Amino acid sequence: MKVLIVDDEQVERETMQAILGRNFVQIELKQAPNGRVAAEMAEEFQPDVVLMDIQMPGMNGFEAIEKMNTKNRHIKFIMVTAYATFDYAHSAMKLGVVDYIVKPSKVKNIVETVGKVLKQVEDEKKEMSKKRYNEDTVMSLFETDIVTQLLFDHVHEVHIDQLVRLLDIKITQESFVMTLLVPLGSEVDYPSIREKVRRTEGALIGALSGRQIPIIVFRKQDQKFQRQASSLVREILSLAQPPDSQWFIGIGNVYRSLEQIRQSYQESLIATKDTTLSQSYCYYSEVREELPSLDDKKVKQQEEQIFRLIHDGKWEELHAEMSNLLIGSEKDGSSLLRTQQRLTEFVWIISQILNDMGVELDSYLYTFTATDFRQLRSETNYLLQRIEHAYKAHSLNLEGDTIQRIKQYVIRHADQDISLQTISKEVGLSPIYISKIFKEHLGINYINFLTECRIEKAKKLMRDPEKSMKEITFEVGYHDPNYFSKVFKKMCQISPTEYRKKLLTI
Repeated sequence: MKVLIVDDEQVERETMQAILGRNFVQIELKQAPNGRVAAEMAEEFQPDVVLMDIQMPGMNGFEAIEKMNTKNRHIKFIMVTAYATFDYAHSAMKLGVVDYIVKPSKVKNIVETVGKVLKQVEDEKKEMSKKRYNEDTVMSLFETDIVTQLLFDHVHEVHIDQLVRLLDIKITQESFVMTLLVPLGSEVDYPSIREKVRRTEGALIGALSGRQIPIIVFRKQDQKFQRQASSLVREILSLAQPPDSQWFIGIGNVYRSLEQIRQSYQESLIATKDTTLSQSYCYYSEVREELPSLDDKKVKQQEEQIFRLIHDGKWEELHAEMSNLLIGSEKDGSSLLRTQQRLTEFVWIISQILNDMGVELDSYLYTFTATDFRQLRSETNYLLQRIEHAYKAHSLNLEGDTIQRIKQYVIRHADQDISLQTISKEVGLSPIYISKIFKEHLGINYINFLTECRIEKAKKLMRDPEKSMKEITFEVGYHDPNYFSKVFKKMCQISPTEYRKKLLTI
């Protein structure tokens, strides 16, 4: 706590400092001989409390308070005066003075008055700290959900540009994706990684899903792409514990719109295919010659088809799809290399869908270039069998009706700041897969379902006339009554106040 004593009489200042110094050990004290000096000192010293004498030559106490208020609205002023008149009190109230001490005053009265104001400052700081922590937590959940929507095609009804701006991120026309891959079982200090990413002032970090953390980076126009990427890579890898824990980062290409960002994400994953390189990162541009060219529209179509087959457990049809692709390529006279590239793309899509479901795969790419179609067929069948085995082993670990468990969890915790990541930890599935099955089974995303749960609970609480609308707002999980009112009106086509009035008159 910082306290500034302002008085034109040195004896008064020294006496006040002695009293406060003896009774409040955890405060920093400074003195100012007049209002002008006090106003100048306040900018650098940033006092929490100012004991301001009123009758001073030159700039009096009221004038000094008015000047200090323009730049330091947080300061609590205690008026010190020998004249406790109504006019003085009225002027002090207009300027926001919180208390006063009448000269001369007993030590006990001074200590009580200053102690009360210091307690008020302390309480406000704690409340502000709590508010900032809550805001940071909510924004972190919000950020990971936005990354999920951008990279996995589950876009919220609000335009993505607006969502990004809500996070106060410096966006540019160009962006790319980096994917951090960590070894299974290794320790990951996610908050520290998030802090490193945030300091770049132009990046969004996704949730840790399995072994991966995706990071969307917005291009800095005054810096070369590789320089910007390598700088962030070094910052992130410096957090690896122990330092030789084999963290690896794949870096996708730069694209000019957020709609294309999934392409860069796919590329960043492919760039992690060989984590044994001497350096702990790889650009997609360094490996793209030996890997398939990903057509975004084609990939989306294949994802939908493959997701449906995996979701329905039709692994025989998946094997048939792979086999037909291989047979067709051989009949068409496609080169062996090109055929293996197409199969690699197919297997890669399957592996990413399973990764979204929370299925861990140690490897999903061909480990060599086939010398003939027979060898390629054999290796393809082996890869797909391993993937199928991993999926079935994971499915056996899932208990009960997953959708029902998710629904019940959201309903029970609708008043809390829950996100896809929160639900993920509860049911043991990746956030992306949860988002997909939510849309598949319920026809809406989890955000809309959460909103519906909150609104239904609000309607029930409105039946109690003793509860204020502000109390109801907090009880259903919102922090701002105005925002709650907007959401309610959007969902119900009527304001909460109007709804409650109709409800209570029935």
